[in-house]
Amino acid sequence: MEAARREQAERSGTTGSRTFISGVVEGFYGRPWTMDQRKELFRKEQKWGLNTYLYAPKDDYKHRMFWREMYSPEEAEQLRTLIAAAKEHGVDFIYAISPGLDMTFTNPREVGTLKRKLDQVSGFGCRSFALLFDDIDAEMCAADRKVFSSCAHAQVSLTNEIFQHLGAPKTFLICPTDYCGAFCSPNVRESPYLRTIGNNLLPDIDVLWTGPKVVSNTIPVESIEEVSKVLKRAPVIWDNIHANDYDQKMIFLGPYKGRSTDLIPRLRGVLTNPNCEYEPNFVAIHTLATWCKSHKNGIRKDVVMEGGSGREPGKEEAQEEELYSPRQALRLALTEWLEEFGEPCQYGKGAQEEPMDTDKMGNSEGGVAAMQTDEEAGPYRPGPEEQPLYTAEPLTLGDLALMADLFYLPYEHGPQAVAMLKELHWLRSNSGVLGQGPKDQEVVEWRSRAKMFEEMYEAVSKMYTRVCNSANRNLVYDLYPYILEIKSITSVAKEFVNWLGSQTKSPAQFLGGDQEPFSFKGGITGEFQRMVPNDGAHDLFPRPVPAPRTYSVRPYLPMDEAAVNKMIRDLHNEGAASPATPGHSYSMGDRLGGPHSSPLWCTVSPQRLTEGALGFNPDHGFILEDGEGICGYALGAAHAKKVLEKDKTSRTPTTQMKHGKSDAEKGVTEGMMRNLPEAFLARFPSLIKAQIHTMVIDPSGAKRMMGCLLSSLKSSGSQGAFCAVKQSDTRMLDLYRALGRFEEVKVEGVQNDVIIMGRSL
Repeated sequence: MEAARREQAERSGTTGSRTFISGVVEGFYGRPWTMDQRKELFRKEQKWGLNTYLYAPKDDYKHRMFWREMYSPEEAEQLRTLIAAAKEHGVDFIYAISPGLDMTFTNPREVGTLKRKLDQVSGFGCRSFALLFDDIDAEMCAADRKVFSSCAHAQVSLTNEIFQHLGAPKTFLICPTDYCGAFCSPNVRESPYLRTIGNNLLPDIDVLWTGPKVVSNTIPVESIEEVSKVLKRAPVIWDNIHANDYDQKMIFLGPYKGRSTDLIPRLRGVLTNPNCEYEPNFVAIHTLATWCKSHKNGIRKDVVMEGGSGREPGKEEAQEEELYSPRQALRLALTEWLEEFGEPCQYGKGAQEEPMDTDKMGNSEGGVAAMQTDEEAGPYRPGPEEQPLYTAEPLTLGDLALMADLFYLPYEHGPQAVAMLKELHWLRSNSGVLGQGPKDQEVVEWRSRAKMFEEMYEAVSKMYTRVCNSANRNLVYDLYPYILEIKSITSVAKEFVNWLGSQTKSPAQFLGGDQEPFSFKGGITGEFQRMVPNDGAHDLFPRPVPAPRTYSVRPYLPMDEAAVNKMIRDLHNEGAASPATPGHSYSMGDRLGGPHSSPLWCTVSPQRLTEGALGFNPDHGFILEDGEGICGYALGAAHAKKVLEKDKTSRTPTTQMKHGKSDAEKGVTEGMMRNLPEAFLARFPSLIKAQIHTMVIDPSGAKRMMGCLLSSLKSSGSQGAFCAVKQSDTRMLDLYRALGRFEEVKVEGVQNDVIIMGRSL
């Protein structure tokens, strides 16, 4: 009989006649959910057709760190009540324990302690269990090495013994140490660890698996078929697609996605391990339920959840239903979730969780008068010239859809978030057209799209206000940090666009070193951060020291041409720049190359850097100015290789004659560029040039300018930048080290009097 069951499991990994496991695992790192939240979860699981809850909170110290300790009478009563609540709602309560941190597998006392702990939980009414060996050191102690050939053998031996001790429970799970494809060496198919599990684990014990990665973007059908063959059983997916315990600056409100419903007949089950915050998990759990119901009895179909009933369509309806659609599932979930925002209290009828009673009708049953306002004066009504009363706008389905798109999934932003990012990127990349006439078609388009971006921000702001005004304060408190953050950073982005559009030369406040701490965060906020070059990006530079005089950093504009020319002439007269050929006035492109420029970048022919095809766009030019005018600039080409290749093939005698280049100077320029190896350009793909007037003593403004350039290059995808400096120019060598933390890079073949400096971004 035993051999027959094993043979059946090996053939296909099917789940046989056993119920498909579907539900939630509370398995994250962080504050565990409350007992009331778990009971509310059971109610929703029953409502939506899910059947399982796996208790495995990493920070419940008696679950993991102090697994040996028995539960106190008070804790025992709580667990007993919780298990009974799960059973009442038709939810299988799986108690998980993680003894792998410090257990000696060969010590009979340790094994006996584990058995007594699980016997205690069994006495609470629990009938399903799991042993978890995830996130532990696979190295065995000396005593275990004498008995077991590997940690997999030790874990299997213990798991089989516990399974039999508990009377072969109908549901019994193990989470292996190598619980995803990325952890398997050399690969899933050839993993000795997984082979040991598959060959030695009793066939009625199920194995948890997270997919190709810890947080899997997709779980292909082929990957499940592969691991099922090795494990000799269909796995239960522990799905981390909505988990945020690894970065709680993010939260995930998008739909269950990246898993074909063709997986369902190939799996033993799916459990979602969602966000640490309980309330925002409505979408994650609801869409999983929709996904699970979309492939029953071998028929693929969508699920209609009318009024949140979780009702499956009839035969006629099923024929008309489409296959599972993540966006449709999301809309179903948001429609039902919207109702919860208007409910003052969802669970927890205890006194400590009840909202303040402001019912004006009083509490006739309790005989206690409710809190009242000024009864004698009656309700306040402002006069015709007085400030009108604030009226809270109701939350809409569109607001929730926007919020979900802004906090979508780990590998993907929602459509509306992508639209905002694309619009901001376009506005930033095309701001150079604003130097043309106000009626120019390109200028009109820019200003029209700037207005569109401002409207996008207003939608975010309204969503934030309406969520904050919702009656369900439990929901508001869990969502508040995230929606406040996205409102704040999109506000900064809006001001950045307004500043670009104003074409002002006055100091820009958000570039002036006085940012709020919310300016640089992770997730979708980080995407906006990388597009707004404020304060040089805190990930590139430490916070600058306040300057004794005011400096402003802004993008380079065509109108700056004459002032920059004057600065170059002043530096030449002071002996701080290379001599220019008399009688020539040079464009900004000219100053990016040629011996007449500042000695920082004697490499690139002039006007071509303004051509977008060569990697230079207006965002890669920044100006430093004070009350007296321009006093510095920083310029960059994101793709130096293209610029250098074009430079070497387009030099003509006319160009050399224009700039008065001698053969010696030509050799310095072209010879250095020819000798930059591919490996160097792969590490430092961007070429930069900067110059600071000698009158600038405080480095804070120059740091901001350099930071803006490097941040702009980084946002374009560059991973490193370099510059070329004459060895004799100690002033600029020191400036590059101080302003951008550039370091000398040894490059073979470069002329002896030229130093190449680089830094990673």
